[in-house]
Amino acid sequence: MPEQQAGSNSPNLSSDEQEQAAQHSTPQALVIHEIVREEGEAAMERTAPALIWSALAAGLSMGFSFLVQSILESALPESSWRGLVSSFGYTIGFVFVILGRQQLFTESTLTAVLPVLTRRDLATLLKTFRLWSIVLVFNLIGTVIFASILQIQGVFAPEVGAALAKVAQTPLTGSFGVTVVRGMFAGWLIALMVWLLPSARSARLLTILLITYTVAVSKLSHVIAGSVEASYAVMIGSASVSDYFLVFLVPTFIGNMIGGISLVAIVNHAAIAPEITSLPQRQEAKAAERA
Repeated sequence: MPEQQAGSNSPNLSSDEQEQAAQHSTPQALVIHEIVREEGEAAMERTAPALIWSALAAGLSMGFSFLVQSILESALPESSWRGLVSSFGYTIGFVFVILGRQQLFTESTLTAVLPVLTRRDLATLLKTFRLWSIVLVFNLIGTVIFASILQIQGVFAPEVGAALAKVAQTPLTGSFGVTVVRGMFAGWLIALMVWLLPSARSARLLTILLITYTVAVSKLSHVIAGSVEASYAVMIGSASVSDYFLVFLVPTFIGNMIGGISLVAIVNHAAIAPEITSLPQRQEAKAAERA
């Protein structure tokens, strides 16, 4: 049985009141699915230059998560709650990227997968691979550029520089398997955030803050946000290039993909698939009723 909009069948409401109630109700799961799928379809149809510049902007914006978290870290006293407060800085880059409609790779583990699951054709799959490859590469390039800008001496206070060096070690602290699991949880949460945003409405900012704060305070691994930190660690000599790829990038990428695709995209699509399949029959039934 498909979900009903709030008040749509209420005998106590006029048609105008029923419409008003529907506007204030939570969107049906099928509606959310289609909003997210259409975002993925639109992203896949964008030209390569548009994707490149948007992805580059997102990579640069994500650098502010690293910077603001480090600034807060440097301003707080040594205490057991220091990380709980400084983790709020991690949310800033995500706010800039998501509200600025910039192209972030981990969002596309949901938005670009739903069209593939719905259409199930080779053309859509190839468009998805094209989107992922462009966005991931230029997200990462943006993070490296931001990390290199942070190397300019005298811009920030010495204590901020020390905090940057400390925070930069975060994505490099786990074994390969541990980082995969951390990445899985991060990919899960970011894809879940994308799924929640259509129904969040005026609470979009709060939704972004809460979910990305959870990623930060849990010290989970995000392939783009963590790339700024890991790149910075390589540039100051506290990590090697092989550490960047083998300790951080590869396991985090695998984990983010598992979390975003398997735990959110496939599961949520499976919950909606019966409604999508039965849609033509329901449309015919409604047409018959109107006739």
